[in-house]
Amino acid sequence: MDKDEIHLRRLPAAAPWGPHGDSEFHGVDFLPDDLSEAPDETGMRVNKKYSCLPAEEKGIHIINIRAIEDIGYDQHESTLLNSLSKNPDADCKYGLYFRDGKRKVDYILVYHYKKSSSGRALARRTHHNDTSARSTKQDHPLPGKSVQLEMGESEPPADSHEDDKRFRREEYEGNLVEAGLELEHDEDTKIHGVGFVKIHAPWNVLCREAEFLKLKMPTKKMYQINQTHGLLKKINSVIQKITEPIQPKVAEHKPQTVKRLSYPFSREKQHLFDLSDRDSFFDSKTRSTIVYEILKRTTCTKAKYSMGITSLLANGVYSAAYPLHDGDYEGENVEPNDRKLLCEEWASYGVFYKYQPIDLVRKYFGEKIGLYFAWLGVYTQMLIPASIVGIIVFLYGCATVDENIPSMEMCDQRNNITMCPLCDRTCSYWKMSSACATARASHLFDNPATVFFSVFMALWAATFMEHWKRKQMRLNYRWDLTGFEEEEEAVKDHPRAEYEAKVLEKSLRKEHKHKETDKEKLTWKDRFPAYLTNFVGIIFMVGLTFAIVFGVIIYRISTAAALAISSTPSGRSSVRVTVTATAVIINLVVIIILDEVYGCIARWLTQIEVPKTDKNFEERLIFKAFLLKFVNAYTPIFYVAFFKGRFVGRPGDYVYIFHSFRMEECAPGGCLMELCIQLSIIMLGKQLIQNNLFEIGIPKMKKFIRYMKLKRRRSLDHEEHVKKKQRYEVDYNLEPFAGLTPEYMEMIIQFGFVTLFVASFPLAPLFALLNNIIEIRLDAKKFVTELRRPVAVRAKDIGIWYNILRGIGKLAVIINAFVISFTSDFIPRLVYLYMYSENGTMHGFVNHTLSSFNVSDFQAGTAPNDPMDLGYEVQICRYKDYREPPWSENKYDISKDFWAVLAARLAFVIVFQNLVMFMSDFVDWIIPDIPKDISQQIHKEKVLMVEVFMREEQGKLQMLETWKDKDKKKGENCNNHSPRLSGSHSGSLSSCHSYPVDV
Repeated sequence: MDKDEIHLRRLPAAAPWGPHGDSEFHGVDFLPDDLSEAPDETGMRVNKKYSCLPAEEKGIHIINIRAIEDIGYDQHESTLLNSLSKNPDADCKYGLYFRDGKRKVDYILVYHYKKSSSGRALARRTHHNDTSARSTKQDHPLPGKSVQLEMGESEPPADSHEDDKRFRREEYEGNLVEAGLELEHDEDTKIHGVGFVKIHAPWNVLCREAEFLKLKMPTKKMYQINQTHGLLKKINSVIQKITEPIQPKVAEHKPQTVKRLSYPFSREKQHLFDLSDRDSFFDSKTRSTIVYEILKRTTCTKAKYSMGITSLLANGVYSAAYPLHDGDYEGENVEPNDRKLLCEEWASYGVFYKYQPIDLVRKYFGEKIGLYFAWLGVYTQMLIPASIVGIIVFLYGCATVDENIPSMEMCDQRNNITMCPLCDRTCSYWKMSSACATARASHLFDNPATVFFSVFMALWAATFMEHWKRKQMRLNYRWDLTGFEEEEEAVKDHPRAEYEAKVLEKSLRKEHKHKETDKEKLTWKDRFPAYLTNFVGIIFMVGLTFAIVFGVIIYRISTAAALAISSTPSGRSSVRVTVTATAVIINLVVIIILDEVYGCIARWLTQIEVPKTDKNFEERLIFKAFLLKFVNAYTPIFYVAFFKGRFVGRPGDYVYIFHSFRMEECAPGGCLMELCIQLSIIMLGKQLIQNNLFEIGIPKMKKFIRYMKLKRRRSLDHEEHVKKKQRYEVDYNLEPFAGLTPEYMEMIIQFGFVTLFVASFPLAPLFALLNNIIEIRLDAKKFVTELRRPVAVRAKDIGIWYNILRGIGKLAVIINAFVISFTSDFIPRLVYLYMYSENGTMHGFVNHTLSSFNVSDFQAGTAPNDPMDLGYEVQICRYKDYREPPWSENKYDISKDFWAVLAARLAFVIVFQNLVMFMSDFVDWIIPDIPKDISQQIHKEKVLMVEVFMREEQGKLQMLETWKDKDKKKGENCNNHSPRLSGSHSGSLSSCHSYPVDV
């Protein structure tokens, strides 16, 4: 047994004193006994060693005060001992460092354990010495894992499942130690039944892994960044002064004039890097990234198959794994740290008007999260001009509503146009002037300016994509991500644990059948059942979405018929508004519920496919989730835009659903107004409820439930109420980071609302802008205060999301072309103005779009029950369509006007689509992807790097030449003195012979 190991045993009541007589501790016996357990039957090759407390803590610190209290000490004696010892938590900054206060905690592993029912387990705060552990090749328990108290009564048998988990942890942690990491355990926490493993990566491990990961680190070489000159310099200076109040007050956000040359870290070239301060050379996010890579690479083989950290987490061997936040972000006497600075300058609603400190976000959370917030910031900035133009278009509609001739004709009661019933039997004839309000409101969104706005938004989308590409290149240069393509394949393509498990299972099956197996991999045959399940599942869920929309259609039709029976005139007059509003709310609720369901189903479908790498898993998950959520969000809107009112039939020959419900008709002013209502309520409701209330409410609710569970589990003793929580305990109570997919998804769906149907709702960019101003700060607050710190991930772009954005931008051009052509009355107005108008004005347009029907041609049982509802007998009623009149030879057939309008609509779609696509591609071509100054700086970096290496090689060559010259001169001296071997020259000769030895 080692000299620093102890064995604690409760003495019988008959022997109150220890065997050492007047021992300094009553009832405590130090017995130098061999505590090493027998090696496990599986033959663990792990270094395990007991170590109760750091060697620096002597005397009274060797036993936890609570353990003494359990043995039988009085409370006042325990308090006295506690007061004599200094607070070790302050030395380790409450969990940010190991117990020695020197080694920084880079990562935390959390596990659950069961305490003995007969007594409280010995509290353990232990450390693991890296050097001694790796030099000892005998099987000992890992620190803090198996120190036991010999109680007066026997302990109950341990749960075999818990033992299995413990053995796996011991092996895995032993392998981590062999990989060079240093570990320290803590089970003396305020969270009962939860243990923590603190991990520290020493300098040599950091250097080794940084070289393996090809991390670009700043060198000693600094160079001047090219500055603008002349007029551009003055403009930039003015802009900086104007925008100074909205700049965040962080050092990382200040404009740089010099930059350090970066180079992939190499241990052989450490002289190139500035290692004056080794503690800060690798920042906290880099250290946690390095540790996480080791955790992924290290495996535990005690299970049926090799288990990495992801499998250990999935199987409950560990319950959590996360890096620590830098410290507290609020409270008195809080030391300055990046988290506190982010909370003040970024994650606060009071700074909503300021730019984001993107460089500080990247420094704290890593490049992937930094790019998300940078993209969100660029998108929000670009919404400002779109919002301004949208407001102008809307105001134009408001200003010209009284000058709009078609709406004036519809509101003119002197026209006395009698319309056909909206439903069979229960509905009666009605006056067109009763739809005056709908017609006037439709003009706000259905006017010539909306066509211009559709073209503008298509060009806006192309400009936004190009602007983001340029911004992304600037960030790549600033964050030393240029040339990252070669590195990411080597780093990211680690096979997932689930994939390796399936491959091993396949290999074992073949071995069982006595087949020779090469290196196995999963083929399409292995994945065929999963592919089939994916296909059937996605088809089923898309069909479910269509079925729900169809159900809402039935609701609208039946509710409209029911309200039409209402005896009150006000009830009959508000049928259309009531039905539309309630149906949209039902759609909104269904969309929100199905969004959550589809997200879970998309993840499950991706898991059963067993993708090889995390990158493949993420891309497949995104594709499925986007497809399902896109269909879910936009199907009701597509129905109103392109299908409602298209398949109605005509009076006397209507189309029926289930032989009882007539298909819906558009209002006399068209379906565009209803499309606007549908789009606005779904967009605003989704943003308000799902994006904001859910993001605020659900994490807080989960945090509260977790807090209540811990409070019930916590024993009410004085020490735990007084003791301050460690950093890793506080972070454990935070919500785990679930990835950026939900954040991107809600913004991509919003981008669709802004671009796809913008012709029907010009105010969509404004509402998106207002939402995003809140969304940025809401997400920032969530990342800083509500979530555990994510592992920093390197990324040079936003990945598959960029392709999705481009696809939505292209689709938006086509959809807006069809909305303008087929949903609005823009094309019929143009056709009437240039082909049928007698005086070149829009007078008579409403009458031109209405066809006539003889009420005697109603089918039996479909005529109104009260034909005299208007006070007079109706013989001819009107309906909106292009058909021949009843006095024509081909009565009720489609007229030639219909074909003229259809031809114009199709022609407009073709012209609009090709023209806007060409203009978008022109914008794409004319704006270079890489800013000129950035391309120059990248080239300058390459030249400087070559110069550094050339200078280094020249120095080596000069040194070799100097050595050769010295060697040659001494050789000549030896040759000159060799013929004369007199005693006077013996000294020179001896110096010749001594030279090679010196070299």
